[in-house]
Amino acid sequence: MELLVLTVGAIEENCYFLIGENNRDTIIFDPGAEAEEIINVIEVNNLNPFAIVLTHAHYDHIGALNEIRNTYRVPVYQSSIEKDWLTDPMLNGSGRHPEMADVIIEKPADFYLDTVGMHQIGEFKFELQHIPGHSPGSLVFIFKENGFAIVGDVIFQGSVGRTDFPGYGNRETLMKGINEHIVTLPGNTVLFPGHGNPTTVQAEIDTNPFLK
Repeated sequence: MELLVLTVGAIEENCYFLIGENNRDTIIFDPGAEAEEIINVIEVNNLNPFAIVLTHAHYDHIGALNEIRNTYRVPVYQSSIEKDWLTDPMLNGSGRHPEMADVIIEKPADFYLDTVGMHQIGEFKFELQHIPGHSPGSLVFIFKENGFAIVGDVIFQGSVGRTDFPGYGNRETLMKGINEHIVTLPGNTVLFPGHGNPTTVQAEIDTNPFLK
């Protein structure tokens, strides 16, 4: 298994490419912007995309979804809690920024990830956890056997996700989820966040001021 990252868009969102051992089969996590750059990574690395997975549906994580989905004709997975966010700029946040175009996804997701616990997409096995607080449907994908997790905007190096969004942001809920499902992972588990550099569970326990 191999993991590539491409940082895209004005908010520098991390789009991840999880590459398997069979035919370079690849899950694309959070195609947030710059579809041409994402396609370039796919072509240069001879990847075979077969699924798109969303950690959550804020605009900076879905901005290139239409183009990537249409180019490779692959299904999209997300939490059903945020299914309406794909087509509603006010919900996904793009409509709150008058300087940018509304992000509207043409079709709903093909599959919904609504049950926590073990899942498998293609050859990839992972533990799914639902950690709201930054957004109501935020999902974390834990690959325990491989020692890493894709955590979206739940936790960052030295910080945690924003919780000041009106109507759904909740710091207490977010911290409860982090303490139950992130801090309890082995300390050497690598966390790949939606923005910024990767980190480890132990590094965040030791230095993240929000975990004190």
